[in-house]
Formats: sequence, structure tokens, C-alpha cells
Amino acid sequence: MIQTAESRYNQWVREHYRFLLRSAWALMGSRAVAEDVVQDCFTSAWQHRKQLRDPALARAWLFQIMRRHALRHMVPHHLALDDDLPHASDVVADGALDDQLDVVKALARIAPIHREVLVLFYFDDMPTAQMAQALEVAPGTVLSRLSRAREALRAALHPTGAAAAPSPAAPRLRKV
Repeated sequence: MIQTAESRYNQWVREHYRFLLRSAWALMGSRAVAEDVVQDCFTSAWQHRKQLRDPALARAWLFQIMRRHALRHMVPHHLALDDDLPHASDVVADGALDDQLDVVKALARIAPIHREVLVLFYFDDMPTAQMAQALEVAPGTVLSRLSRAREALRAALHPTGAAAAPSPAAPRLRKV
């Protein structure tokens, strides 16, 4: 069976769209802007697909491209969280929705450099080595950014007493 360029492109989009949209949405705080960023990413990536030497690394390569497009869309020091938050039907329990909304809002309040490592690690379940490649940094840098990002998120979730140790009742970060 001969595949056309269009069918290969469609397959590529099906495989990576959700990952890129989740990542872009978490970075941008807006689903509409995230969709634009992902479309720009796929356009650029498809035009330069010959640069991808190892298809197994497509996800990290696409994230690099998406990240560059996201940075071009960002307004410095002003990241507004829009009303495009996940719908209640996307969440299993009512309490989980409140927790997810709190995390999404807190992510919008931390620096993009911290936001992207949290999104890749917790939301996209990307291994540290692949994160290092996607972010174009050393693996040790990924781990230190991840540590700082957790602290920044903790402070954003609990603005008063952020320096204090979390209480036993405080929600803990965990992979989703």
C-alpha cells in the first residue's frame, strides 16, 4: 500500500496532536492560543521533516518546535488565563475538577521555564533524558529546573506561607 504525503501527515498529527496541545495549553494558559501554536508547529515541522534524523525522537523534536512557536506568542510578563479550562465532563470527580483548576491557574502564575518542565514531566510523562533533548539542556539542568519548578508551583498554590513546609492535608504533586 502506497501512502500519500497527506496520509503520512494526517497520521503524524493523530500521533502527536494531543501531546502538543496539552503542552502548549499548559504553557500558554489559553486553549485558543495553544491550538494556533500547535498548528504553527505542525506546519513548520512538516516543512522541515527531513531534519528529523531519528523518528523515535519525534516527540522531543516536535516539542522543541512547539516551544519556539509558544515563546513567539507569549506576551512578556503578562500571561492571562482565559476561560478555556477543562470541562467538568473531562474530570472523574467534582473535587478533582477544583484541584485541576487550581493547578492550571497556579501554572499560569509561574515562569514559563518552570511551567514547561512540570508539563513535560507530570502531564506528558516524558523521561528526563528526552526532556533534556527537547529543552536543549543537560539532564542535570532538567532536574534542577524541575526542583525549582515544584517549589514555584507550591508557592503559587499556597501564596501565604509558601516558605513553610506543606501541611499533611496539602495536595502533593504526583504524576497524572
